[in-house]
Order: sequence, then structure tokens, then C-alpha cells
Amino acid sequence: MSSATINSSSAPANLAFDIGGAKIGPGDIIAAAATLRGSIVVTDCSQSRTLSEICGCNLWLKFENLQFTATFKERGALNRLSALSADERRRGVVAMSAGNHAQGVAYHARRLGIPATIVMPIGTPMVKVENTRRHGAEVIITGQTLEEAGKFVLKHGETHGLRLIHPYDDPLIISGQGTIGSEMLQAVPQLETLVIPIGGGGLISGIAIAAKAINPRIRIIGVQARLYPSMYNAIKGTDLPSRGDTLAEGIAVKSPGHITQEIIRRLVDDIVLVSDDDIERAVAMLISVEKTVVEGAGAAGVAAVLAMPERFQGTNVGLVLTGGNIDTRLIASVLTRDLAREGRLTQLAIDIVDRPGQLALVCNMLAEAGANVIEVSHQRTFSDLPAKAALLQLVIETRDREHLNDVLARLAARGLGVRT
Repeated sequence: MSSATINSSSAPANLAFDIGGAKIGPGDIIAAAATLRGSIVVTDCSQSRTLSEICGCNLWLKFENLQFTATFKERGALNRLSALSADERRRGVVAMSAGNHAQGVAYHARRLGIPATIVMPIGTPMVKVENTRRHGAEVIITGQTLEEAGKFVLKHGETHGLRLIHPYDDPLIISGQGTIGSEMLQAVPQLETLVIPIGGGGLISGIAIAAKAINPRIRIIGVQARLYPSMYNAIKGTDLPSRGDTLAEGIAVKSPGHITQEIIRRLVDDIVLVSDDDIERAVAMLISVEKTVVEGAGAAGVAAVLAMPERFQGTNVGLVLTGGNIDTRLIASVLTRDLAREGRLTQLAIDIVDRPGQLALVCNMLAEAGANVIEVSHQRTFSDLPAKAALLQLVIETRDREHLNDVLARLAARGLGVRT
């Protein structure tokens, strides 16, 4: 084992927290690691040479999307479930989640013989709903947001005597997630910065305690989706709105945790926001470069480094790919949209004379230019063109943006009016 390990006796005093009676410090993360040993995958923390070149820094990826449930949430869930009393285990547990915490709780509750009820908000991706059911939990879908689902959970748990397993605002959950930080620095002691997604804040809180116990000088940067900047608002004193559908639904949290907020305020060096375009690009790049499937929230760290390379230039950066639970249909949409952004897939609209041979003429021009025709449609009725004209709509494939521009120039040179 590397010398980069947590030493709770020599850790800085500011890493021990007592927030409203909820206590957590480096020693709790050491204890969590012992609890999880043998039941959680110690995932790889590997350097991505290609992404390092693209981003201009030395980039290491922690593949938490390769846990059994494809999410880091297993760690906190198992640590919390393991601490239940015999009576609590008999009565069962309840949790609210947009998907990943649900799967972690459901999977390990079944392993430990604990009945589990999971409340998920409306709109949770079906892959996460079905996976949670597959792990044996009772699933209740209610509430437009995680916060609304949370209100239902409190009433349901009280009515049925179930123990709440909170997704982030619990010292045992935070300690379990913190084991990722110690594993990263054991594997790569030279890491200088960790870039960690933030939803409710459990992951970054635990990692910050662990990492700063090992290396007090390490920088911790949090990442939130621009559509849901709740922790950003709380820490920076801003009032940006939280609204809309984001690809990163796993970190779409409107109300940050109370415990986690205090830890983040003290230990996290900065929080940045990334757009959904940034997140889409990161998901697509991880598939194309690393050949690994990562959901939107899990790609938030990569999105931040891609969007702000100057902040990380020439440094050793660690990222956590927090989960891989994403619908295949959504993956297809993300990849197709990425092809369009790169100029590799483009829709063209061309006004042509409505007579035989015109389609063949256009297709021959495209073939000569090296473009591949993917889809073709004619529109004669629903357009504002003259009766003897037709609207030709095509989807073409080109090598890149430069090739696309060349194809468009060739069509224009032949007198065709092309719109993209």
C-alpha cells in the first residue's frame, strides 16, 4: 500500500466536524473502508493519455461507473445499512433517490436481508427505476422533484416505522463516499487537484475530508450543473435559479444538505458550473475516447476540465466517473447530437426544380465531394416554394467540419441554394 493513507491521529483539526450533533472526521472514513472491504469494488484510477492531451493536464479517472450497480452510491449505502440495529433491520428502510442512491440501497439491503422501499421522483430514467426493482426493492414513484419525493418519504417512513437512509446528509453516508478519496490518493499520490460533481454534497464532502487528511495542500473543486446551482448559491451567496431538465439528473438537487454545506464551506476550494452542452460533450468523449459509458452527472468533472482547461493546465488532476446508469436511447441521442456539433452529421435543405433526375444530380454531387447520404425526403406540398419546385431534405455524413464546409462550397458553386 502507498504511504498516501489517512492518519487520523495526525490529521488537521479542521477535518473533524460536529454539525448539530452529527460528527464526522478522518477516522470515520478509515472505519468505513473496513466496513466496505470485500463488498465494494476498489475501482481503477487510471491515467487517460488522450484526454490528458486534449485538456492540457495529467488526467486520472476513477471508474466508479464500474461498481456492480454502476454507481459510487453503493459505498455510502452499505456503510449506513451496516450500522442499523437489529430492530431497524427487521422493520426496513426507506430512501428517496433519482436513481443511483436507490440502486445502492436496494442492492445492499437485499444482500443484508433488509426490506427496502425507494421513493423516486416522476421523470426518473426508466433504466434506474427498473434496476432498482430488479434489486428487490418496493418502488414508489411520486413528486415532480427530489425534494417533493423527500417530503413523501418522511411521512411514509414515519407511518410505517421505516428508517430513512438519506442520500447525502448523513455522516455514515458521507464517510462511505469518502473512501473514494483515500483510494485515489493511494493509487496516485501525486494528484494536486480533485474535480468532483456536487448534487447534495455527500460525495465531495467525504472525499474532501479524506483527501485533505492525506494531503492538506490538495485542491478540491466542485462541479454543478448550471441548471441546478444549489450548493453554488449557498456557498457563494448568489441566487441563480434551479429549473429545467438536465442530462445530469443525478446532481439536479434544489436544496443542498445541511451537514454537507458546512463541510464544503470549510474544505472545498471552489465550485464551478457547467452547461448541459458541456456535459453532453463529456459523455460523448468518454464513450469515444475511453470506451466507457458514463451518465450525465458522472461526466460533470470531465465537462468542467474540458470547458475550463486553463484552470488545470499542466497539473495532476483526478476525476470521479460517478455512475453509468443512462438510458440507451439517451446515449444514442447524445452521440448523434455530438456528431452534428462536430460537423460529421448535417441536415441540408435544398430548393430544386421538380422534374426527373434532380435527386440523382444532387446525390452525384455529394458523392463526388465524398459525402455520404444518410436520409432523403421530398416536400412538395407543405412549403412556400412555387408549384414546379420541391424542397429536398437530406441528412449527410462528412469527416469533420472542414469537410462539411468543402461540400457546402461545392454545392453552392453548382448553383444550388443550400440551407443547414
